[in-house]
Amino acid sequence: MRKRTTYPLLLLLLTALLMLAGCHQEEPIIPSVKTQVTAPEVLPRTKGFFLLNEGNMGSNKCTLDFFDYASGTYYRNIYAERNPGVVQELGDVGNDLAVYGSKLYAVVNCSHFVEVMDVRSARHLGQVSIPNCRSIVFEGRYAYVSSYAGPVRIDPNARLGYVARIDTATLQITDTCTVGYQPEEMAIANGKLYVANSGGYRVPNYDTTVSVIDLSTFKREKDIDVAVNLHRMVLDEKRSQLFVSSRGDYGQTPSGIYVIDTRADKVTGSIPLSCSSMTLAGDSLYVVSAEWNAAKASYQTTYAIYDVARQQVLPRPFIADGTETSIDKPYGLAVNPDNGDILVTDAADYITPGTLRCYSPQGKLRWSVTTGDIPSKIAFTTKSFILQ
Repeated sequence: MRKRTTYPLLLLLLTALLMLAGCHQEEPIIPSVKTQVTAPEVLPRTKGFFLLNEGNMGSNKCTLDFFDYASGTYYRNIYAERNPGVVQELGDVGNDLAVYGSKLYAVVNCSHFVEVMDVRSARHLGQVSIPNCRSIVFEGRYAYVSSYAGPVRIDPNARLGYVARIDTATLQITDTCTVGYQPEEMAIANGKLYVANSGGYRVPNYDTTVSVIDLSTFKREKDIDVAVNLHRMVLDEKRSQLFVSSRGDYGQTPSGIYVIDTRADKVTGSIPLSCSSMTLAGDSLYVVSAEWNAAKASYQTTYAIYDVARQQVLPRPFIADGTETSIDKPYGLAVNPDNGDILVTDAADYITPGTLRCYSPQGKLRWSVTTGDIPSKIAFTTKSFILQ
């Protein structure tokens, strides 16, 4: 009996694959949205800033925006347009964003990678695979990325996290260092890397420590006991004081901010403010809090400035014109290093486009613009951006 040939079947399969490839290539690329939001402005160093939109978890809607000071124009969703060949675009849940040298780094949490782009064009240069990655900082030739090290899920037995060290020239992981549970933001001072451990997956058994890594050996040398569920980290200009936020336990223990002396590596005090986001400009620590109040069954929102030099909370909030009432869910926060403008993002309902608002140093609204879903991290750049 003659054996049936499989060539026609192979030919059909190949044809189908080619057709699918052709369809993918012909898919329309969603163009960026260009919005004139303010008058052109020439600043001493800053050319613009990137804004990373998280996108709701599971929606694969992390996007990248850019604001150009020289033209006063906001460009929404630039990554897809500039990288049509990258499948799944920026991925699922953008968690951190930073400019270092000639590169732009986006930490994409649930897609488990750090996307590396050219800072002048936002074009893809490479990716570094890191499970459940969270935050990124830099020192010398290396980038340091915190990782939950396990799957994205609540688990009382979740493993310890780690920090990955990446060579910024080769984009290769050269080493890892184990830290506490579910590490979040980091800071570098005096040759040491400080890591805020949250323990968020092990609720109600949160972590309470800041891990300290000696960068010369890349070994953890100690843990500093601070408070439950640690999150944000900001250094003062002298790198002698490290401000660390605690998210509390969302019940009996409120959020707060604690001060670590980086010379003695010990907690020296606390600041009487709850905190969701914070950033430092000169001696002013800008703090936003959107904390759930169980007793009132509502969010309590504050916009405060803490004077680091005087060690006191200033009497007025940093939004002074009453427009804070139009902000639904304050989320991201940044201050322009050149002109002192305060940038506040609003995540709205977490599933539809958010809003970015720009305030003067005196707290007056200058402009606002629609962003992607859950606008979060802002990274300023001194490099001229190639506009399209």
